[in-house]
Amino acid sequence: MTDILNREDIHLIISEFYVKLLKDDLVKHFFEDIVKNDHLAAHIETVTDFWNGILFNTTDYQRNAMQPHLILNQTKVFKKEHFNRWLAHFTTTIDTNFKGEKAELAKTRALSVATIMEIKMRT
Repeated sequence: MTDILNREDIHLIISEFYVKLLKDDLVKHFFEDIVKNDHLAAHIETVTDFWNGILFNTTDYQRNAMQPHLILNQTKVFKKEHFNRWLAHFTTTIDTNFKGEKAELAKTRALSVATIMEIKMRT
Protein backbone atom coordinates (compact mmCIF):
# COMPACT_ATOMS: atom_id res chain seq x y z
CA MET A 1 0.00 0.00 0.00
CA THR A 2 1.15 3.52 -0.75
CA ASP A 3 0.52 6.77 1.02
CA ILE A 4 -2.01 9.38 -0.13
CA LEU A 5 -0.10 11.19 -2.87
CA ASN A 6 -2.49 13.57 -4.60
CA ARG A 7 -6.02 14.82 -5.20
CA GLU A 8 -6.89 11.70 -7.19
CA ASP A 9 -6.12 9.56 -4.13
CA ILE A 10 -8.31 11.81 -1.99
CA HIS A 11 -11.11 11.55 -4.56
CA LEU A 12 -10.89 7.75 -4.31
CA ILE A 13 -11.14 7.94 -0.51
CA ILE A 14 -14.10 10.31 -0.56
CA SER A 15 -15.93 8.32 -3.25
CA GLU A 16 -15.55 5.04 -1.35
CA PHE A 17 -16.35 6.80 1.93
CA TYR A 18 -19.66 8.05 0.54
CA VAL A 19 -20.58 4.58 -0.68
CA LYS A 20 -20.29 3.47 2.96
CA LEU A 21 -22.20 6.48 4.31
CA LEU A 22 -25.07 6.05 1.86
CA LYS A 23 -25.48 2.37 2.80
CA ASP A 24 -25.46 3.09 6.53
CA ASP A 25 -28.93 3.44 8.05
CA LEU A 26 -27.59 5.50 10.95
CA VAL A 27 -26.21 8.34 8.79
CA LYS A 28 -27.60 8.09 5.27
CA HIS A 29 -30.54 10.38 6.06
CA PHE A 30 -28.13 13.33 6.26
CA PHE A 31 -27.45 12.94 2.54
CA GLU A 32 -31.00 12.38 1.25
CA ASP A 33 -31.36 15.85 -0.26
CA ILE A 34 -27.94 15.70 -1.92
CA VAL A 35 -28.81 12.39 -3.56
CA LYS A 36 -32.42 13.34 -4.36
CA ASN A 37 -31.29 16.54 -6.09
CA ASP A 38 -28.56 14.71 -8.03
CA HIS A 39 -25.80 16.72 -6.32
CA LEU A 40 -23.74 13.78 -5.07
CA ALA A 41 -20.99 14.08 -7.70
CA ALA A 42 -20.61 17.81 -7.03
CA HIS A 43 -20.66 17.19 -3.28
CA ILE A 44 -17.89 14.59 -3.59
CA GLU A 45 -15.80 17.10 -5.56
CA THR A 46 -16.35 19.74 -2.87
CA VAL A 47 -15.40 17.36 -0.08
CA THR A 48 -12.37 16.26 -2.10
CA ASP A 49 -11.31 19.91 -2.38
CA PHE A 50 -11.72 20.29 1.39
CA TRP A 51 -9.48 17.32 2.16
CA ASN A 52 -6.99 18.26 -0.56
CA GLY A 53 -6.59 21.58 1.23
CA ILE A 54 -6.10 19.87 4.57
CA LEU A 55 -3.55 17.34 3.34
CA PHE A 56 -1.71 19.32 0.66
CA ASN A 57 -2.32 22.95 1.66
CA THR A 58 -4.15 23.84 -1.53
CA THR A 59 -6.63 26.67 -1.80
CA ASP A 60 -9.25 24.79 -3.84
CA TYR A 61 -11.77 24.91 -0.99
CA GLN A 62 -12.88 28.48 -0.25
CA ARG A 63 -16.06 27.87 1.75
CA ASN A 64 -17.12 27.70 5.37
CA ALA A 65 -17.32 23.96 6.02
CA MET A 66 -19.24 24.42 9.25
CA GLN A 67 -22.13 26.52 7.91
CA PRO A 68 -24.01 23.91 5.83
CA HIS A 69 -23.74 21.43 8.69
CA LEU A 70 -25.14 23.94 11.17
CA ILE A 71 -28.07 24.57 8.84
CA LEU A 72 -28.69 20.84 8.36
CA ASN A 73 -28.46 20.33 12.13
CA GLN A 74 -31.57 22.49 12.52
CA THR A 75 -33.71 19.81 10.85
CA LYS A 76 -31.61 16.66 11.16
CA VAL A 77 -29.82 16.72 14.49
CA PHE A 78 -26.27 15.42 14.58
CA LYS A 79 -25.52 13.26 17.62
CA LYS A 80 -22.34 11.74 18.99
CA GLU A 81 -23.11 8.37 17.41
CA HIS A 82 -23.33 10.04 13.98
CA PHE A 83 -19.88 11.57 14.37
CA ASN A 84 -18.49 8.27 15.63
CA ARG A 85 -19.91 6.39 12.64
CA TRP A 86 -18.65 9.07 10.20
CA LEU A 87 -15.18 8.79 11.71
CA ALA A 88 -15.24 4.99 11.65
CA HIS A 89 -16.17 4.92 7.95
CA PHE A 90 -13.55 7.55 7.10
CA THR A 91 -10.80 5.72 8.99
CA THR A 92 -11.72 2.33 7.53
CA THR A 93 -11.74 3.76 4.01
CA ILE A 94 -8.25 5.18 4.46
CA ASP A 95 -6.88 2.04 6.13
CA THR A 96 -8.28 -0.14 3.33
CA ASN A 97 -6.53 1.87 0.62
CA PHE A 98 -3.51 3.74 2.01
CA LYS A 99 -0.71 3.62 4.53
CA GLY A 100 1.76 6.34 5.43
CA GLU A 101 2.26 9.82 6.83
CA LYS A 102 -0.55 11.52 4.87
CA ALA A 103 -2.92 8.65 5.64
CA GLU A 104 -2.22 9.08 9.34
CA LEU A 105 -2.58 12.85 9.04
CA ALA A 106 -5.96 12.43 7.34
CA LYS A 107 -7.22 10.23 10.18
CA THR A 108 -5.92 12.62 12.83
CA ARG A 109 -7.48 15.62 11.10
CA ALA A 110 -10.76 13.74 10.66
CA LEU A 111 -10.88 13.19 14.41
CA SER A 112 -10.29 16.93 14.91
CA VAL A 113 -12.99 17.88 12.39
CA ALA A 114 -15.51 15.51 13.97
CA THR A 115 -14.70 16.75 17.48
CA ILE A 116 -14.95 20.44 16.56
CA MET A 117 -18.18 19.95 14.63
CA GLU A 118 -19.73 17.96 17.46
CA ILE A 119 -18.84 20.67 19.99
CA LYS A 120 -20.14 23.49 17.80
CA MET A 121 -23.41 21.69 17.10
CA ARG A 122 -24.10 21.21 20.80
CA THR A 123 -23.99 24.93 21.55
